[in-house]
Amino acid sequence: MTIATDIATPKDLNLTEREQDQSYQMAQAAAVAADDRKGENIVLLAIGEVSSLAEYFVIASGFSKAQVRAIAGMAEESILEKFGRKPRNIAGEQDGTWILLDYGDVIVHAMMAQEREYYDLEAFWGHAPKLEVFLPVPELEQSA
Repeated sequence: MTIATDIATPKDLNLTEREQDQSYQMAQAAAVAADDRKGENIVLLAIGEVSSLAEYFVIASGFSKAQVRAIAGMAEESILEKFGRKPRNIAGEQDGTWILLDYGDVIVHAMMAQEREYYDLEAFWGHAPKLEVFLPVPELEQSA
């Protein structure tokens, strides 16, 4: 698993306020779900800082259609379980190369590496702050 770290997180963002925001919590849950399904280059963008389209984008790469579907499915399951919310719209399930889960305030993109490179959402939305993804610490590391 890799988390994209090429864009620094702005230090002026008040993370304690953000951490209490349900949209932010949902985005983090989607990122953790993507990591759970071995998603690569997981990115969390604060789109709401630059657009009214959504508050957050979560973008993750998979290396097969099955993995892309697994990432999207796990994100959907995790958000439903933790927040009781279903996506307003789901696009791309049939093809499986780019699945989009639209929650209104959070949009999850699970993409094949080729589609991600071609559409380059991070460059298109490059002016949006990139936030750190907080993954759970494995139990073995906690006890050490």
